[in-house]
Order: sequence, then structure tokens, then C-alpha cells
Amino acid sequence: MSETSARLLSLLSLLQARRDWPGALLAERLEVSPRTVRRDVDRLRDLGYPVRASKGPDGGYRLDAGADLPPLLFDDDQAIAVAVALQTATTTVTGIEEGALRALATVRQVMPARLRQRVDALQVTTIDRYADSRRIKVDSNHLIAIGTAVRAREVLRFDYASPDAPAGEWVPPRKVEPHHLVTWGGRWYLVGWDLDRNDWRTFRVDRMLPKTPTGPRFTPRELPAPDVSTYISTRFQSQNQWPCRGTAILQAKAADIARWAGRDALVEEVTPTTCRLTLNGWSWTGLAATFGMFEAAMEFTTPPALKEAAHQLAARYTTAAT
Repeated sequence: MSETSARLLSLLSLLQARRDWPGALLAERLEVSPRTVRRDVDRLRDLGYPVRASKGPDGGYRLDAGADLPPLLFDDDQAIAVAVALQTATTTVTGIEEGALRALATVRQVMPARLRQRVDALQVTTIDRYADSRRIKVDSNHLIAIGTAVRAREVLRFDYASPDAPAGEWVPPRKVEPHHLVTWGGRWYLVGWDLDRNDWRTFRVDRMLPKTPTGPRFTPRELPAPDVSTYISTRFQSQNQWPCRGTAILQAKAADIARWAGRDALVEEVTPTTCRLTLNGWSWTGLAATFGMFEAAMEFTTPPALKEAAHQLAARYTTAAT
């Protein structure tokens, strides 16, 4: 990126960060003269950005909202973030799938080749529409390294922090044929064939430390499921074998319920103001009580044991209240 282009990008980022900027402060932040700031502001105006100048001894600049969308300028991290957000939006927000895909194609088209390659590496599958609020941060460089190995079909070597290992301790390097990057419950996972254990495995990306160089190319194996969404959903549900599982229709927005439902819950939108909630429990009365913590009108649908437990719980509460 040329020095002028990089400075314009920095100037635009500063103007977007706060409402008003004194000219002298902008010059100080950019380490240029006030005259150079004025020339760069004129360049932004030529690109379509409505930058307003204020007069006076402390004159400054303000970026106003424009009637038309001018050309967008992103730094590398912003471009990657936008591309990933648009890609996951196609499965996490209803009604914008087509628009998000077109926007992703537009953003990708104007990216330089080096960024386009990084974006293409991040082919993400979002399994759960309403992820819980306990999101885990991952290193974007690790994410891109893993995504690149998935796209290139190259064996990935990485250190892994097992949940059973002491804090900060990494287990010996793993060798995996990486197949899919997915998000589930606010976490990133890699689905791959573990060459040492000769079986399919899922790995938390935030616990992975990719190593370079990657290994040889491989021919993708067939997942033991129709698709990666089915595989992940089945695998995680099988790891939580609860004796009781029930469903109810709640008169509440799915996104509101999903915030508090927990990782084992399944929240499905029925209408914009109602949702279907499936929960697990150790007993039917305990499960009925868990549904009751959501302050919303509801109707139990399945199974009959859950409805009977709700009657028993209602009678118990009625007796306790009187």
C-alpha cells in the first residue's frame, strides 16, 4: 500500500472514530503538517466522503453521513472481519441471506489479491443460529492458518491445549486432515480426521496453536453424516446424554430466549414473537421448573411426561403458596 493511500486510510479511520477532530490534532496523530491534512481531506472528498470543515482558530473536520455510499476503505483486519461477518450472516440472520452474499461478493471483488486469498481460506459453517452469549475469542491469524489448510486440503499440525491438561500446558502435536471450520454456541471448531487416532474429531480453535509448514495434501474423506451441520449437532448432543428432554412453545423472541437457554438448549424461531425451546434435564419436574424460569407464556408440546410433571409442579406450588 502506498504511503498516501495508507495515510488516507488512517485519516478516514480517525474521522469515523469521533465526531469532531481539530485540524492540529489530526496532523499530530498522522505525523504530517496541517497542509497535508487539508490535501488528504480534499482527496477523501474527491472519493465521495462528505468531510465538513469548520472555520476559526481551532478549525477542524467532521465526517458527515452521505446521501450515497462512497468507496469503502478497510485495513487488513477490518476487511477480514467484514468478510467473515457477511459469511456467517447468511446463516445467523433470517431475511438477509441474498443481500449478505451479494455484499460479500462485492467486498471480495475489490480486495487486493493477498486479502482475497485470506478471505477465501475462511469458509465457515455456522451450525446454531442463536449462539449463546459466552463467546470465546480466537486469534485471527490462527483462524486463517487453519482455514487455509482446509481449503488447500493439507494435513494440519498443531499443539492443542486439552481441557484435561493443566492451565497453559500443551499436549504433543496433533496431525489432522482438516475438513470444516464451524461455529457452535459462540465457539469456533475444526472438524477433521485425526491421523493418530484414526477417527473423526472436533477441536476448539481457541485451544489450537497451528504449526508450519503444513503437511502433505490429502483426499477428503466422507463425513459419517449427510453434512457437517448434522455431524456437529449429533456429536454434541450425544456428549450430553440427559435422561429427560422436552419441548415447549414460548411467547417470546428466539434471540431473547437464546441468551439464557444455555449450550444444551435448542432454540428455533416459529414467528418473530414466538419460538420453540427444547431443553434437557435430570428429571421431568426439574425440567418443567427450568422452563418456568423464562417469564413468558408457554405451551408444552412433547412429551406427555413433561406435561404431567408440569401439573404436579403446579399443584406443589399452589399448596406451598396457600
